[in-house]
Amino acid sequence: MPEGHVEVCHLGGCAFKVGVRGHALVIDQPVEAGGGDRGPTPVEVLVVSLASCVAYYAGRFLERHHIDGQRLRVSADFTMADDRPARVAAVRMRIFLPEGLSEARLQALRAVVDHCTVHSTLCQPPQVTIEFG
Repeated sequence: MPEGHVEVCHLGGCAFKVGVRGHALVIDQPVEAGGGDRGPTPVEVLVVSLASCVAYYAGRFLERHHIDGQRLRVSADFTMADDRPARVAAVRMRIFLPEGLSEARLQALRAVVDHCTVHSTLCQPPQVTIEFG
């Protein structure tokens, strides 16, 4: 039995509606790529998934150590590969934290965020199967 399920339905043009656990999101392309810019691109959602997973793990770490996480923020920049196949070549994230964390706490936090589920999945890619219905 699958642990998760996502449905993607074409809305027209380059836009798609994504449904997961009762939530909806529109995925599209920028106008300059032929889309209507009604939502983020699939690649942007990939980077959002990684950055938000890192933020979640960092937030849980701060909470477990009774550190105020109200100022926690993760910023991510990405670049695309110049060659084929089309793919993200690099992602650089910066975690903005409350001031005053010791070096030991920062090292412990790095160990935690380095093992967020999305990061681990990208480092050890899953088997992907595509079938026609």
